[in-house]
Amino acid sequence: MDTRQFNDDVFQVVELIPTGRVTSYGAIAKALGYGTARMVGHAMGMIDHDNKTLPAHRVVNSSGHISPPENSGGKWRIQMLEQEGVVVRNGKVAQFKGLFWDPKIEIE
Repeated sequence: MDTRQFNDDVFQVVELIPTGRVTSYGAIAKALGYGTARMVGHAMGMIDHDNKTLPAHRVVNSSGHISPPENSGGKWRIQMLEQEGVVVRNGKVAQFKGLFWDPKIEIE
C-alpha cells in the first residue's frame, strides 16, 4: 500500500467533516474501503495542530473520546471542538451519536 496516497485519501475525507460534527478513525477507514483505524490514526498524527486547513480535532475514537487524551496533548482538540459548540466532558464528546458524521454515508 502506498502510504502517501493513503494519507492523502484520509486528509481528503477529514476536509469534508462539517463544523460541529465528529467522526472516528474507523469510520474514515471504512469509508475509504481500505486501511484500518490505526492507520488513519497514524496519518492524523502527521498533521500539525497548527494546520488550520484540516479539522483534525473532529476525528475521535469509536467511543467519542479525544485521542490523544487531554493530558497527552489533546487539549487543543478539545478547545477547537468547544469553539464549534461541541460539548466535551471528561475527554469524551457529549452526545457523540447525535454529532457523529458517517463519511461512508455522507460522501457517497
